[in-house]
Amino acid sequence: FFYVWLKRTVGDLYPDLFATPLTPKSQEMVADAVRQGGKESARAFFERMLAQAFREIARVLKPEGIAVVVFAHKTTTAWETVIQALLDAGLYMTASWPIHTEMQARLNAQETASLASSIYMVCRKRPADAPVGEFPQVRREIEVRVRQRLAQFWEEGIRGADFFMSAIGPAVEAFGRYARVERISGERVTVPELLEYVRRVVAEFALERILSASGGTVGLGAIDGLTRFYLLWRWTYNHARVPFDEARKLATGLGIELTEQWGPGGLVHKDREYIRVRGPQERARDPAFGRQEQFETMVDALHRAAALWEANRPRELAEHLTATYGNNEVFWQVVQAISDVLPPGDKEKQVLQGLIYGRKSYQAQPRLF
Repeated sequence: FFYVWLKRTVGDLYPDLFATPLTPKSQEMVADAVRQGGKESARAFFERMLAQAFREIARVLKPEGIAVVVFAHKTTTAWETVIQALLDAGLYMTASWPIHTEMQARLNAQETASLASSIYMVCRKRPADAPVGEFPQVRREIEVRVRQRLAQFWEEGIRGADFFMSAIGPAVEAFGRYARVERISGERVTVPELLEYVRRVVAEFALERILSASGGTVGLGAIDGLTRFYLLWRWTYNHARVPFDEARKLATGLGIELTEQWGPGGLVHKDREYIRVRGPQERARDPAFGRQEQFETMVDALHRAAALWEANRPRELAEHLTATYGNNEVFWQVVQAISDVLPPGDKEKQVLQGLIYGRKSYQAQPRLF
């Protein structure tokens, strides 16, 4: 877009930069499978060009200078690529901040887990004498730094997938100050390992804040892993479908094996390379879930209760709650938290609100049904 106008205005001053009629494409830094002969070739080309660009930035940057990199991508795989290229080029992040830049009405934001923010990363040259960090110490530094910034991001109203992505910057700020980070054994800690640890810290922080915002007072230890996953998924992605690898990483951070959760009656629906987490209405239509008699997780019991409430079957609902979590205060705090994170007008939210409003009648007077 800018090239054609720049060519007309300053092209005569820089003829070597504006020699072609339109933007030169051969060295354009994009992962284009058609142009580069396949998906893997396109990925390798992009990573090679990205590393080259960051090395050039590091070369021309003055010792006291800063470079600002703007990045907006929801996958941690993309983040791994960018962070690794920065570190390999001798740059490290000294500050980062999410800025709301993306339109929610754009086509690729509909029915997907698109981000609303871009992350602005302020980078400096890493000193030549940067020390080697020991992972236990660096991990403590990362947790302190990440929690400080997350509290700030939370107060600024950053939520969902943006919140997870925003936490990466503060982690790399602590990690990147070192020439490398090693375990006690001397083995180097990789960027993917760093991000896996960051996801766990963010998940714990977000769950604590979500429950607290909904009036919850219970610790996370009282909530099973699959229910934590469901609450965090609804907060992060709502009903959107998400690439499998991203869903897997979120689940792994909460101790959940995602491949065990799809299939008949399961919480997760897999559609080729995408994952979607099913709500109570969809699971109610699944015959396998309808035959389920044992409820080992809160989210399974909640989905059955919500389905019975929507079907107007109060006697069965009261019996189900009595046999499962109906007298468990933690359960109702989780129901409230899930309802709170869903957007206004959401069908699942309406069902959960109805379930909460009728709570006393299910518990106090089951004999009336």
